[in-house]
Amino acid sequence: MSVKIVDTALRDGSQSLIATRLTTDEILPVAKVLDKAGYYALEVWGGATFDSCLRFLDEDPWERLRAIRKACPHTKLQMLFRGQNILGYHHYPDDVVEKFVQKSIENGIDIIRVFDALNDVRNLKSAVDACIKYHGHCQIALSYTTSPVHTVDYYVKLAKEVEKMGAHSLCIKDMAGVLLPEDAYELISRLKAETKLPIELHSHCTAGVCEMTYRRAIDAGVDIIDTALSPLAGGTSQPATEAFNYALKGTKYDPKLDQEKLDEAAAILQKSRDKYLKNGTLKAKALCVNPRILKYQVPGGMLSNLMSQLDKQGAMDKFEDVLKEVPAVRKDMGYPPLVTPLSQMVGTQAVMNVMTGERYKMVPKEIKDYLHGLYGKAPAPVNEEIKKKIIGDDEVITYRPADKLEPEFEKLKKQYKKIAKCDEDVLSIALFDQVAISFLKRKYGLEAEEFNVTL
Repeated sequence: MSVKIVDTALRDGSQSLIATRLTTDEILPVAKVLDKAGYYALEVWGGATFDSCLRFLDEDPWERLRAIRKACPHTKLQMLFRGQNILGYHHYPDDVVEKFVQKSIENGIDIIRVFDALNDVRNLKSAVDACIKYHGHCQIALSYTTSPVHTVDYYVKLAKEVEKMGAHSLCIKDMAGVLLPEDAYELISRLKAETKLPIELHSHCTAGVCEMTYRRAIDAGVDIIDTALSPLAGGTSQPATEAFNYALKGTKYDPKLDQEKLDEAAAILQKSRDKYLKNGTLKAKALCVNPRILKYQVPGGMLSNLMSQLDKQGAMDKFEDVLKEVPAVRKDMGYPPLVTPLSQMVGTQAVMNVMTGERYKMVPKEIKDYLHGLYGKAPAPVNEEIKKKIIGDDEVITYRPADKLEPEFEKLKKQYKKIAKCDEDVLSIALFDQVAISFLKRKYGLEAEEFNVTL
């Protein structure tokens, strides 16, 4: 059974190591070569790419997608989609979710990897239904973490649920790189035995165990693995594609990628990597192995964010205290997986608890919203004493959070008709409002006095 490879360098590799700063001009020459290498798919869009294009690179993310599609006529293109959050940071109405899926597929995406930070399948439904409706390949990703409730049985049960939802494939999304080799073997073996879905494994090298984990997952029958072309591999990214192509060559798992094409693409991408290393965007720390993640279950990006918060407050001496507080906060919150946006929320709360000297003396709005049920259902019961301290006797919703969100796509289309020239522009505004509006004004050369909009 040949193992299929999805290369993540142009999305997750770039996001993990250089804050998603690869430009379209840097991506296209690499994509053209990778298109001829024999991959199952290339992950090129979604995640933070959309925000970065608009906010930092002054690029239209939709134009980027169309350009990559044109450059890659032979290879499937894949994106990461945050369920009801789409590519933003809160829940959006169902009509916006459906329209975004439709336009993603129309502009060139073949495979949409949909996940929810809490593994609340209610938050996946709109995206999954839309993906099936518009004939995309719907891959549902389960956010992997460890806790008393996140057992192999938990994930097998969840996998059976998403199979019934109509998923075409399943991904184990280990965003923190904490899945250990023998745990991977057991999990993948059970999933292969109890579902009919193709299984993909996505992890990170941050803790130093990823390559071993992938190898055991392959032994267990995993169908697809995520790797990154070597210039943007390792550290907080994925293992190097070339290394696995060599390691599996001549075995029954041989991915049969064209090594010459990989080397050619890597030589091009290395120039960009060196540029970002020189200007400080790629930090040496991002390339380091940090096994402490296995102890505290803190993803690499979250670790860096905690350091940054403490450094700004001149409190790096509190770092170990904060690391110890993270699992405690996570337990109080019902063991949410530490993935965007929950990782930022739990991390910030841990910092506040340590810095104020009193647990939950200060609480961010996002934590209050979470306790009100506005992000979805917690994996395990939250600490009732803590919940009462923070939100008192407030109502906690039990319905799907998006059920009370009014449709807004047509409203936004009418409201911004002088700025948004197409449905894709409307979607950009729906997700990133002022950032997108500023970008579109520049793109179309519009002056503020030419239109009136109500924000």
